[in-house]
Amino acid sequence: MKVFYDKDADLSIVQGCTVAIIGYGSQGHAHANNLKDSGVSVVVGLRAGSASEAKAREAGLAVAGIEEATAAADIVMVLAPDEHQSALYADQIEPNLREGATLAFAHGFNIHFEQIRPREDLDVIMIAPKGPGHLVRSTYTQGGGVPTLIAVFQDASGKARDKALSYASANGGGRAGIIETTFRDETETDLFGEQAVLCGGVTALIEAGFETLIEAGYEPEMAYFECLHELKLIVDLIYEGGISNMNYSVSNTAEYGGLTRGPRVVGDQAREAMKKILADVQSGEFAREWVKENAAGAGHLKQLRDTSQNQPIEEVGAQLRDMMPWIREQRLVDRSRN
Repeated sequence: MKVFYDKDADLSIVQGCTVAIIGYGSQGHAHANNLKDSGVSVVVGLRAGSASEAKAREAGLAVAGIEEATAAADIVMVLAPDEHQSALYADQIEPNLREGATLAFAHGFNIHFEQIRPREDLDVIMIAPKGPGHLVRSTYTQGGGVPTLIAVFQDASGKARDKALSYASANGGGRAGIIETTFRDETETDLFGEQAVLCGGVTALIEAGFETLIEAGYEPEMAYFECLHELKLIVDLIYEGGISNMNYSVSNTAEYGGLTRGPRVVGDQAREAMKKILADVQSGEFAREWVKENAAGAGHLKQLRDTSQNQPIEEVGAQLRDMMPWIREQRLVDRSRN
């Protein structure tokens, strides 16, 4: 596997283009501002009346309707939520795409699962930073970047890969490393990682640990610190130097307890569940379920979201975080700006 850096990318390619960023959410605000700061002509495409318009203008970005932004652009980066991209593409983007333009994504879902079928005259590329948009922006402003995946689905011009490298460099990815992959591999590994580990497995483990301590009669505040707050400290050690670095840093008691008891929690049953999750991703079963959920108005998602937001651990956590103002001062997510 080869890793590319800024020296391997021709930044002038994307600097010579007008880039339309469709959407101004977590990734959208990061891409738009990073590219602008890298000397790229950027226009943010938003639906009429979007609440994000004021945020984008406050950041000094040009804003236009989705149709107008698309028509003006050489590269159109679609960063609206996955569930809205198919209709958005059919109704507002494709009819206004220039002949020979470049269509870009930060996640391969809609291309890989054929929710979007691009015209043959288009270059179709992916630039996928491996981190939330708020981290993509904050590391860029600090002089760093987030490792980034690139992929080419369709190379009508013969220069699609060069465009992807150039865009990734402008977005800060070349500072940390750019890896070439495929739409299929990015999509399937990303969905699996989110569901089984990062957004699903970890949070379910946190909530189960918290509830176990509460049911045993321990104070909620103690349970919160042990099962959620200290997780960041542990993850930071793993992020810095791997699992062995974490084991080196914690006490011998913690290391022995973790090595002997961890497999009891995440054992054969959990591994079998992970294999089933991966199989559902690979077969398209999850994608079909997600498309169906949104076609029905996402009622189940809203119900799940409400339940999650009203868990006791959320209430206790909010109270404890109010006692730690440094967390608020160093937050990545400021909903008034991004």
